[in-house]
Amino acid sequence: RYSIYCIYIYIYIMSGNMLIYVLGGGGVGKSALTLRLVTDNFAEHYDPTIEDSYRKQIKVDGIPATVDIVDTAGQEEFNAMRDSWIRNGKGFLLVYSITNRGSFEELETIMDEMTRARDDDNIPIVLAGNKCDLGETEREVTAEEGKALAEQWGVPFFETSAKTKINDHEVFYEIVREIRKFEEEKLKEKEEEMPKKKPFKCNIL
Repeated sequence: RYSIYCIYIYIYIMSGNMLIYVLGGGGVGKSALTLRLVTDNFAEHYDPTIEDSYRKQIKVDGIPATVDIVDTAGQEEFNAMRDSWIRNGKGFLLVYSITNRGSFEELETIMDEMTRARDDDNIPIVLAGNKCDLGETEREVTAEEGKALAEQWGVPFFETSAKTKINDHEVFYEIVREIRKFEEEKLKEKEEEMPKKKPFKCNIL
């Protein structure tokens, strides 16, 4: 059973602010997915990002949450900033384009950096194969390959399209679920580590 303190902490982590970083190569649609959630608009033209931050109130599984989403740079010259992003985030959306195999393979490098920087392979992550609206003629990465990589990492997987609104909100909702699950597991560990109170005894003289 949780202590009153742990119950308060549990309520906080279920409904508190969640810092989410969107990571991936340049031109995969990180900004488009982020803006679709935040503004419900689709960005037609690619404008390279350095770092843009957004805040959005959402409700996941009936519980409100405030998500702070950081849309990060995908260009190679900004890779030095990635270590800071990885250390600071509570959850991560890793995005590749299904029309660009290089962007898919790049995520292996990002994942290696994440496990080294966090010194942990239990990180709230969702994998997204974006631009699935473009069809099979332009596809370079199959859905099966995306699923296999997600299973290897033990993370949820979605194919998405910011343009046609396929799983565009669900990927962010799933990150919130992953963060809640991660924080709840940590809370249980702390609760188990807390010293047990000795039962009160009343001695009758």
